[in-house]
Amino acid sequence: MELNLTDFIPLFEKLMAEQAVELKMFLTPVLLLILWTLVMWLWMYATRIPAMQKAQIHADEARHPGTYVDRMPANVRSIADNYNHLHEQPTVFYALMGFAALTGGATSTMMYLGFGYVGLRVLHSLVQVLSPKVIIRFGVFAISSIVLIAMAVMEAIRVFL
Repeated sequence: MELNLTDFIPLFEKLMAEQAVELKMFLTPVLLLILWTLVMWLWMYATRIPAMQKAQIHADEARHPGTYVDRMPANVRSIADNYNHLHEQPTVFYALMGFAALTGGATSTMMYLGFGYVGLRVLHSLVQVLSPKVIIRFGVFAISSIVLIAMAVMEAIRVFL
């Protein structure tokens, strides 16, 4: 049995025909990820400043972070790395949620996928900071990426088909 994209159109039409959810609720995952990013920012400086003091790294030496990385504990670097990661792929999430909200794509399915994405990003942060197991972190990252791709595909189908 051969499947093609047109076989899935009725399913996507059903998903897209859902009652639009209230925008405040729809955008709540965006706010939650912003708040989580700020938690990571606080955690980063709460650990980085004391670590720099302990390693006797002068503020001027921190002008280019890579120049003192070998003098910082791995757990402190992991927190900073994760904070940086929260400014990479999640930017696509922010844009996608904003696009959906502004163009009529604020469905409950998109909202729940948004909550799922945020939960996975929080889990990714915790695994990166608290565990040296890169394969676990990669697994969480891969699943969150699949959720984001699903959201983007749903929007593309809604807009273009």
